[in-house]
Amino acid sequence: MTTTSQSQQTTAALSLQQQFLCMFAQGFKTGPFGPHYTEVFAWRVHGRVDVRAMRLALADVVERHEALRTVVHLENGGAQSVLPAVQPELELVDLDESPGADRDRRAEQLMIQAETRSFPADQVPLLRAVLGRFDEQDSVLVLCAHHSAADVWSIQVILRDLAECYTARAAGDEPQLPEVAQYRDYVAAQQEEADGPAVAASRAYWRETLRGAKILVAPVHPTGQSPATSYHRFTTDAHLSAEVSRLAKETRSSPFMVLLAAFTVFVNRRTRATDIVVPTFTPGREHRFQSTVGSFFNFSPLRVNLDGCRTFRDVVSRTRKACIGAFSHELPLLHILAEAPELMSSAGPDAVPTLFQAVQPPYLMQGDRIGDLEYTAIWRRVIPQPLGSDTPDGMIWSMHLSDTEVVGGLSFSRHLFEQAEVGDQAAGFLEVIGEMVAAPDSAI
Repeated sequence: MTTTSQSQQTTAALSLQQQFLCMFAQGFKTGPFGPHYTEVFAWRVHGRVDVRAMRLALADVVERHEALRTVVHLENGGAQSVLPAVQPELELVDLDESPGADRDRRAEQLMIQAETRSFPADQVPLLRAVLGRFDEQDSVLVLCAHHSAADVWSIQVILRDLAECYTARAAGDEPQLPEVAQYRDYVAAQQEEADGPAVAASRAYWRETLRGAKILVAPVHPTGQSPATSYHRFTTDAHLSAEVSRLAKETRSSPFMVLLAAFTVFVNRRTRATDIVVPTFTPGREHRFQSTVGSFFNFSPLRVNLDGCRTFRDVVSRTRKACIGAFSHELPLLHILAEAPELMSSAGPDAVPTLFQAVQPPYLMQGDRIGDLEYTAIWRRVIPQPLGSDTPDGMIWSMHLSDTEVVGGLSFSRHLFEQAEVGDQAAGFLEVIGEMVAAPDSAI
């Protein structure tokens, strides 16, 4: 485990993921190092929460994970400095206790409030928490981290470690967690392996796969609003969720592959394009860094060619092949762009990238008991947001499939797209999903 003295700071190079973010940096005022580029997740907590123990546990987590106390320097090609640990904020909020109150909705509103607060990336720690209490036995724990320091996988790691540290602190003990690799260890490993055979083989894969490819973009319709990111959200019934899962099993695919296949059909019907390259987020982690906090996520372009596809089952097969190839050759986008320099040429002021992802974080606690507390992740987000965590100019489709429904969201640049237009697209996509999974062997 890499450690940092409380009296000094340690400077390290940037990862390729951080270097990519630096390409779009606009100081610490806006963009990927701006105060609204945040990662937020929440859990319902059942049991009496000891606030003092929770504060101590939060400090333990910041001490344990260097990324949460690391500042990126944007000048002169970029670097990062690991700083001494600082006590993170824990905000306490009393929530509505009235009989019949919709606690699920109130919990989501608390997440939104936490997400819309300014979060400077040049001040440590890059983690803070909100504890909303309905009563002594029912609380909502919201964790916020700056997205340049922690991805969605990292947030789950943080909660897992926080729960273990809290259990020890509540019992009056020091936490005894196993040693963990740090993000700068990952940067060093990435540099060492950059010229190795595995990276070379993956670069060759992308060079061939993306020959002549251009990223999927959406034409913009400027609205005159100030630049910011809004969120449109939607849900489906249990029948559609079951049909997606059924078809995934039949085709030896994942639900994500089926939903992405339906998305390519949706795009084809809107644009008549048959060669569709949709970026998605991939975790970017080897096994040895699965318990490390940091910005690991990659953008992986998934190229699906619909030429010759007669039925939706054909499209799923093509999509499955594209996903397996991409996921088994995952690389940071800077490596991929070096092999496919024309990939982003379709994007510009009048057309911005469109991404598609499935939200399936690891360690997703659902009624998991650690010590005296039980944690249940809040993954169901249904409240639209006029202002949320920043995403780069463009549009991101996010899907979460459960046993009872598909919950989806569209984050979009509100200064580039009208809300009504986004809503129409979401409704049209849901129609295509329903049509395709209901009759996968019918002509598309």
